[in-house]
Amino acid sequence: MNALKIDGVRKHYGNTPVLEDVSFEVGHGELVSLLGPSGCGKSTLLRAIAGLIPLDQGEIWIGEREVSRLAPKDREVGMVFQSYALFPNLTVFENIAFGLRVKRIKEAEIKKRVADLISLVHLEGKEGFYPRQLSGGQQQRVALARSLAVQPKVLLLDEPFSALDAKIRKNLQEELRALQQALHITTILVTHDQEEALSISDRLFVMEQGRILQAGTPEEIYAAPAHPFVAHFIGQYNILSRLEAMRLMGREVEGTRFVIRPEVIRIQAEGKETDGSGRLIAGIVRRSTMMGNILRYSIEAEGVLLLVDQLHRRANAFKVGSQVFLSIPQEEFIVLQ
Repeated sequence: MNALKIDGVRKHYGNTPVLEDVSFEVGHGELVSLLGPSGCGKSTLLRAIAGLIPLDQGEIWIGEREVSRLAPKDREVGMVFQSYALFPNLTVFENIAFGLRVKRIKEAEIKKRVADLISLVHLEGKEGFYPRQLSGGQQQRVALARSLAVQPKVLLLDEPFSALDAKIRKNLQEELRALQQALHITTILVTHDQEEALSISDRLFVMEQGRILQAGTPEEIYAAPAHPFVAHFIGQYNILSRLEAMRLMGREVEGTRFVIRPEVIRIQAEGKETDGSGRLIAGIVRRSTMMGNILRYSIEAEGVLLLVDQLHRRANAFKVGSQVFLSIPQEEFIVLQ
């Protein structure tokens, strides 16, 4: 029995489809991400699981119960919102204890459970603080602890780190993953951040226009995209027609559409093959963008504009307009199905 099953879910707003025949299953203790651009339906799906949005069609199973017609409080899910949704007039302790008091848990048990959670999310000493006295990262920890306090069967996270700066976001992602694995709690994360989804998920469901285009492990999704949208959204793949692939590969190919990752293309200043990698292609640097430790070039070669990534080292940077030579391993061309 899976922890969560989504079966044939549909949701329309008027004549506008938001979810179209969405089906998938999540195993106990898995962390899966619903990944896609804004407006693809991922947050709508999460809210439907929580019971905040009624379905037009389909079923939602949590464990052995079909819950699509149950009220949110009866579904045994916890939800963390992007905006934290903390009660401003309640302290950290009271915010975390809120759901337990609604369930009429004995006060001694509430104190113990809240104390354990405060330790778990590293908020010791903040029990009497109000949300306005906390940083964004600390508020998100409170929201997470509040959701965990009621011991949900499924934890739902709606872009929980999007309002935080990059360093804090990265730290909280790692903490969330460690916490989720320690508690072995089934977790559904909604995000539009590819790096976040790839780094902490057991599996990804890539969504676009209310449908799941591809599902798989981070390795499967990144290494073998099955759809042009997935290839573009996940890894900034170069997407090529058959004719473009033939120009770059220098031979006949079978298939109609191909992709290749920017980081597998080697770039050099001279047209001399140096490492036995094979055919070199002359190109012109049209654009250079620094992305932290990566330099991303747009290079025109054989009439094709390619993205090419390399580690950023000052000594090997190429100027816009300069001629370069590209080596593209033949085995790195992926045929889209």
